[in-house]
Amino acid sequence: MIHIQEAKIVKEEISVLNSLDVAKTQLYHFKAIVIAGMGFFTDAYDLFTISLITKLLGRIYYYVDGSSKPGSLPPNVGAAVNGVAFVGTLTGQLFFGWLGDKMGRKRVYGMTLILMVITSIACGLSFGSEPKSVMATLCFFRFWLGFGIGGDYPLSATIMSEYANKKTRGAFIAAVFAMQGFGILGGGVIAIIVSSAFNRYYDVPSYEIDPVGSTAPQADYVWRLILMIGAIPAALTYYWRMKMPETARYTALVQKNAKRAASDMSKVLQMEIEDEQDKVDRFTTSTKNSFSLFSKEFLRRHGLHLLGTTTTWFLLDIAFYSQNLFQKDIFSAIGWIPNASTMNAIEEVTKIGRAQTLIALCGTVPGYWFTVALIDVMGRFAIQAMGFFFMTVFMLGLAVPYNHWTKQENRIGFVVMYGLTFFFANFGPNATTFVVPAEIFPARLRSTCHGISAAAGKAGAIIGAFGFLYAAQSTDKSKVSHGYPPGIGVRNSLFVLAVVNFLGLLMTIFTIPESKGKGLEDLTRENEEYDEGTQERIHSSV
Repeated sequence: MIHIQEAKIVKEEISVLNSLDVAKTQLYHFKAIVIAGMGFFTDAYDLFTISLITKLLGRIYYYVDGSSKPGSLPPNVGAAVNGVAFVGTLTGQLFFGWLGDKMGRKRVYGMTLILMVITSIACGLSFGSEPKSVMATLCFFRFWLGFGIGGDYPLSATIMSEYANKKTRGAFIAAVFAMQGFGILGGGVIAIIVSSAFNRYYDVPSYEIDPVGSTAPQADYVWRLILMIGAIPAALTYYWRMKMPETARYTALVQKNAKRAASDMSKVLQMEIEDEQDKVDRFTTSTKNSFSLFSKEFLRRHGLHLLGTTTTWFLLDIAFYSQNLFQKDIFSAIGWIPNASTMNAIEEVTKIGRAQTLIALCGTVPGYWFTVALIDVMGRFAIQAMGFFFMTVFMLGLAVPYNHWTKQENRIGFVVMYGLTFFFANFGPNATTFVVPAEIFPARLRSTCHGISAAAGKAGAIIGAFGFLYAAQSTDKSKVSHGYPPGIGVRNSLFVLAVVNFLGLLMTIFTIPESKGKGLEDLTRENEEYDEGTQERIHSSV
């Protein structure tokens, strides 16, 4: 019988990359978390503060004389103001993800930051006093703000992934993403401070007492200030971002400059590192490490991975951003937000800011940090699968006895179930879908593939945030919200969301690899070479 012994796979390590993989947790790791994380803080602040001011925009620009209720944004205007930043973010994720692999993480990171600073300020300077001109310019600037924010997703994740050691890499990337929770929290706090200060100096009666006088002229400054303050954290971190050297993996494996990679990391790690240009040349010129995104080799090696990271992020964000369906019910059930007509315009911003701050403190922030603490213990796969499973269970727990939850005496139980659903989103796929794409793709395609995955997620967010606002409308025409057509109802929407979460669980099981504790080059197989000398025929008889 003749046996064919295949060419033996030999793994070699480039010392500069190995030094990063085995480095002990040091100050530079935490500096990288803060610098990359402040970008994410700004992203969350800018994306989520719009929900704090939409009611105010409605009161200022869409007041209807003689109406028993304060003015509100028409559905199409509300969808545009809220959704245009998502469209910009999706576009920016694709564009800057691709650019990060072409021009380098550091340079493109700086571009996104400058764009976020300029557009945050521009949003607050939206022109004119007529509703159409203000909303049109606000939407224009929020698109470009979203475009800059989109670039932050692939670049923040990729930079942190390429700087981290393999033992705690998951926690470091998740910590960058967890800054999103603090951004949401910060938005609520700023809204409370600004609106409280204005309300103190411009104390006007509630809407039911004086419909016109309940919206002080100075209220127009409140929403503008809240939006413009988002430029401050981004501007403060620009200097430190530019001081960070390019990641060694990009310098060595994409730019093929081993000497510079070793020099940069010698300063960061404070140790001597050999440059090993010959190894870098051998790795980067190998046909095994030069395939493109649209090649059969990429499809064979990473096609299933990319399918997994895009679909799971897409499905997760449909469910995650559908939370808009229930927030008004939850706020009113707990008594956090009184009836709008009992408040003046600025006071309503304070109440909404307080509600968002409490939700962030109680549900959003803890879930993120559970992931940070346990991701390198439990692993990415386990946390993501567990999260999707419990989101499915709790969505069904809301849907099956939905009529029970609508009764006044059971509203607190509804809030607890709702809170658990989104706790397991954050201690689950909301964090891991950000982490995994930054680890499992080759260095020269890492930012691009993360951007594609994140863009799929943002497409899901658009469906979750806006599609379900229409779908969840009552089937009874007399009970639908003003300006909306009849839908399938909240209960049926919850069943659909449960199915979405279950599909996320299945896609996780069949497509997502475990990357815990492995070096990036081991995961992507960029450090593999074939030893042709080992290929031989062995004759033996049975």
